[in-house]
Amino acid sequence: MPTQFFDGIDWSQAWFAAVRPEAGKLIAAPDWRAHLNARAVQTAMCNHRELALQFIPQAQLPEGAAYEAHISATGKVPTRENLHDFFNALVWLTFPRIKRQLNAMQSAQIATLGIGKSRGPARDAATIFDENAAILVLEESAAGHGLLEDLRQHQWQAAFVDQAELFGTQAEVWSFGHALMEKLVRPYKAITAHAWVVWADASFFQMERDARRIWLDQQVATQLLTHNLTTADYTPLPVLGIPGWWPQQDAQFYGDTSVFRARRCK
Repeated sequence: MPTQFFDGIDWSQAWFAAVRPEAGKLIAAPDWRAHLNARAVQTAMCNHRELALQFIPQAQLPEGAAYEAHISATGKVPTRENLHDFFNALVWLTFPRIKRQLNAMQSAQIATLGIGKSRGPARDAATIFDENAAILVLEESAAGHGLLEDLRQHQWQAAFVDQAELFGTQAEVWSFGHALMEKLVRPYKAITAHAWVVWADASFFQMERDARRIWLDQQVATQLLTHNLTTADYTPLPVLGIPGWWPQQDAQFYGDTSVFRARRCK
């Protein structure tokens, strides 16, 4: 069987957990693009204009057309045969409500401002979410708020070592950005996500994983619908520092100040 561009990915890694179910189906299919479109039909995926979603070859994007505007106007997602677009498609299948809201935001900005050298602050913030976000779910409790404060203050020892037991019980990280996941195919220590915080009650962490995914998809999409997104909304998150996401998380690992940096004074 010919080698595919996605061969060799270690899907067992924690950072691929969000997209793993869809990835398993996709890589097993004889024709991954045909499978993508079959899944889009099966799950009745559509964009914010209620147009049926379809994954098309990049060559079908009209010359001069903006990528986000084309998805908005037609429901057709140009998809190249590379890891970047492959992960993008997996995120569409996994978090369709979030993706359609991001596309609505990005295309609205293009319609208002056009395409220039600068995307503008709102579109820039939406693009950062799309490309590099991780969803950080925290229990609405004193422990959850304390953990977030430690992360925001870059108190890495307190967050990742002293409170390691919170991850999985009162805190959970879901990879979202497709560029983030592309980088994690060949992980290196400095990879840092833009964390988007979602507060949940204790019952969330007792739900089955797919129920948690569906809840997050709806919750974050609603947040994005009602929130004036800016780049200040994100918290830096060195993803290999997340407890259990790397095998050698010892004192030397977290002591690397080139990655686990102190917070800058304003």
